[in-house]
Amino acid sequence: MLDPTHPIAELLRRDARYHFDAYVFVFEALRFAHDRLGMGVEQPTQQDADYQQGFHELGTSGMNLDAEEGDLGAEGELGAEGELGAEGELGGIGSDEEFERHVSGQELCEAMRLYAHDQYGYLAKNVLNHWGLKSTSDFGEIVFNLIEIGQMRKTASDTREDFDGVFDFDEGFQRSYQISLPDASEEDRS
Repeated sequence: MLDPTHPIAELLRRDARYHFDAYVFVFEALRFAHDRLGMGVEQPTQQDADYQQGFHELGTSGMNLDAEEGDLGAEGELGAEGELGAEGELGGIGSDEEFERHVSGQELCEAMRLYAHDQYGYLAKNVLNHWGLKSTSDFGEIVFNLIEIGQMRKTASDTREDFDGVFDFDEGFQRSYQISLPDASEEDRS
């Protein structure tokens, strides 16, 4: 059960266009984008950027900050913060800094399309429609609602309009869906 004091509970009271499951779907699709599709450009947090700026002001070349892939993972739980990406530990000796993995609005829309196919097959469009999602613009509304309540973050270049018209729902969820038939050699074995 959703804690009535959680920011998403207040969001659902304030904006009844989307079902709770639509918000969960966005977090899960973000995790899918990072973990299964390998999406997300690592970017230093503001703290890292400030630290690096200090090195540049001193006339040094700064540090090459590399994150270890195994340490990065999307936080799809509702209590966790993400960005159009998620946070992870920065790799390296003695480092406590963090990286954020950024996924653009268009990339996140494609990840949501693929994740919906993966989870719901040919019924993906129907399931999303039931939750109030009827276009990629609705994906943007969900993401920016989550940004507004501090459950996701964006970069300075991300806009709500990044999600508009990325793909047509009918084309993206029904016409492009392909059912895979078993290989003929598999049928011979049965």
